[in-house]
Amino acid sequence: MGLMSVMADIWRSRSRSALTMSAVAIGIFSVTVISAAGQIGTAKINDSLDDMGVNSVLVEAQEAGVALSDSDIDALGRLSGVNGAMPLMAQVTKCELIESNVSCMVWGVNEKADEIISMKAIHGRLIDRSDLKKAENICVIDEEIALETYGRTNIVGKTVSVNFGGKYTDFTVIGVAESGLSPIQNMMNDAVPYFVYIPYTTAQNISGKSEYDKIAVLLDKSGDGETAIDRIKTCMANVKGEGSIKISELQSQKKQLDGILAAATSALSFTAGISLAVASVSVMTAMLVSVGERKREIGIKKSLGARNIRIVGEFLAESTMICIIGSIVGIAAGCAAAFVIGLAVGESFVMQTDIMLIAVAVSAVIGMISGSYPAYKAAKMKPVDALKM
Repeated sequence: MGLMSVMADIWRSRSRSALTMSAVAIGIFSVTVISAAGQIGTAKINDSLDDMGVNSVLVEAQEAGVALSDSDIDALGRLSGVNGAMPLMAQVTKCELIESNVSCMVWGVNEKADEIISMKAIHGRLIDRSDLKKAENICVIDEEIALETYGRTNIVGKTVSVNFGGKYTDFTVIGVAESGLSPIQNMMNDAVPYFVYIPYTTAQNISGKSEYDKIAVLLDKSGDGETAIDRIKTCMANVKGEGSIKISELQSQKKQLDGILAAATSALSFTAGISLAVASVSVMTAMLVSVGERKREIGIKKSLGARNIRIVGEFLAESTMICIIGSIVGIAAGCAAAFVIGLAVGESFVMQTDIMLIAVAVSAVIGMISGSYPAYKAAKMKPVDALKM
């Protein structure tokens, strides 16, 4: 019994076959779309978490007399699973722009700020190495400060006066950074005001410090974040002493969120899978109707010597092929819908081949199970009774 014979049987009752395939296709479509939506949603959330600094770790002294230095930055930067480390100077203070006086957090950073704390310049530029060497009074400000004071975001070239120890120091704005949740914002326990970024060398000169307040560490996205964090904790404990350093990170929250998303996607996929059970009933019903319509044909075949196994094979092959074709249509429609969803949220969608193969295999199994009873009924039919029809 060849494929052409099976397709001919399907084509003979094409309207019913098409409706049965549609039931299977809808079930597979639902599972595919929900699975893809979970994948896209997880990717979108992870991207947002990355922008929020989930791949960054904030290291700071927890005990008086403990200082962070260049040697600590070098030690952290050499750790496996770490992509870089950056010194941070921090101070909550006031800044003046034209006639406005606002609270702000002044951060002393280096040229790696765009990588480690996800800064993005929307006007002007960010701090570079030459700014660090010169230790000049220049700054990058949060766009929200510009909107609050000037009513626009582009205020490159304007002057910001920052209060250090009761004395205001003027800084020239060389760039405006996009507002958003950065790691240093997320890792602050208290409410964080507006942000002003200056070269850390300038911050050291003004404060008279040679050490750093904090160190921001960027983790390798492709590595095991929790293992890298353990290495950071061990490294700092060995250098500074147990309990003297505070490590702030968001990796554990990310892992928990990923687990919640995976569980939700699985639950929704299971719910969508119920439609496949409904589809199996449709397949069984269609095949029972087909058996009733083809009684005479079955009787003739059996009277000519067709064995029961052949009759069973015909109906099983037909029900299985109906489900396979339906699953392929469902997968194609699901992938198209997932692609549109990906475009809508700005995330690429890649349907995994193994998922496609599993979907087709499950459909084939459903087809065989659903067609087994009609096939058994057809095989047990007596030629004399069948030819009476």
